[in-house]
Amino acid sequence: MAVLKPSTPIVPEPLPFIDLQAQRKRIGNHIDKAVARVMEHGQFVLGPEVKQLEDALAQFCGARHAITCANGTDALILVLMAEGIGPGDAVFVPSFTFVATGECVALRRATPVFVDVDPRSFNMEPASLDRAITVASKAGLTPRMVIAVDLFGRPADYSALRTVTDKHGLTLVADAAQSFGARLGETRVGVLADYTTASFFPAKPLGCYGDGGAILINDDTKAELLLSLRLHGQGNDRYDNVRIGLNSRLDTLQAAILLEKLRIFDSEIEARNEAARRYNALLSDIAVTPEMDQGITSVWAQYTILLSDSGTRKAVQSSCAASGVPTAIYYPIPLHRQTGYREFSMDPEGLPHSDWLAERVLSLPMHPYLTAAAQEQISRAVSDGILAGAT
Repeated sequence: MAVLKPSTPIVPEPLPFIDLQAQRKRIGNHIDKAVARVMEHGQFVLGPEVKQLEDALAQFCGARHAITCANGTDALILVLMAEGIGPGDAVFVPSFTFVATGECVALRRATPVFVDVDPRSFNMEPASLDRAITVASKAGLTPRMVIAVDLFGRPADYSALRTVTDKHGLTLVADAAQSFGARLGETRVGVLADYTTASFFPAKPLGCYGDGGAILINDDTKAELLLSLRLHGQGNDRYDNVRIGLNSRLDTLQAAILLEKLRIFDSEIEARNEAARRYNALLSDIAVTPEMDQGITSVWAQYTILLSDSGTRKAVQSSCAASGVPTAIYYPIPLHRQTGYREFSMDPEGLPHSDWLAERVLSLPMHPYLTAAAQEQISRAVSDGILAGAT
């Protein structure tokens, strides 16, 4: 008599968190040709594609100038250098973000001052900013700059932030590492602040095949200064460096890749928004889903839901992992609680929203090639995890 062996559980094929290969299937031939052109002409540093990309980026978002650089962190550092930020200066940054925003300030030996975020938009809260500016002034610091981060692809409330920065005479910077391509009304990210910085890290909505960054600006004089700063502080002669600068150039190969990706970027933004709408329809009854106010267009760098507590989040992550669904937590430890940043100042009323969000956020797969079937698989895994967390 045959002995029946227990069947092996079927493990679902893992889904990609960001499907760069699907994009490659769409435009891989164009990218290969673009790379081949660079290999032919051999101008691997500041070749013609770099200027072509800068012109295309500026035109895309309506800015007078786009200055490319090596990465998004360097973009922020170059802005700080252009404004002469240094010791004794206070620069106001959200605590609920990636470390680079605060790191670049500390590298300039200025003082990052942490600001809370709105729990609905995840972006800098103007009232918290106003309080933080007051406490920094009382501590003897000189308030100089605000760096607002457009978290998860949604632009911050630049009108409200501008009211605060104008009141105190501060420079307003948009850290658009996650939001390049987004809009407030008809206005693209890139012209909503005095400076806008972008990152082209591969996982970003517009990403290259390595590191890359850019600064968008309308001021002609500052644009010339930034061009000098990214190239060792060079003056009219390459061996006459008129200021202290950086070596922060975007590789020509990466510029060529980005030019091809930029051609399809608008269609990818629309596809991301369609995926977000499907997610909201599937998940809004079981979790807090992100919603855009009238006139706001996100590029959905991340699709992030809110769960009731960290225990439920852990249960959802386990359920998703068992179903082949990757998840991520952006960001589990706010900057003001990280070891290297605990000494810096913050809003005197604390940062309760940043702490609250860090316990509850969970990001799900998001990219322009996400299918409805995959999203149904994801939503079932999330639902099963919520039920498991409740028992």
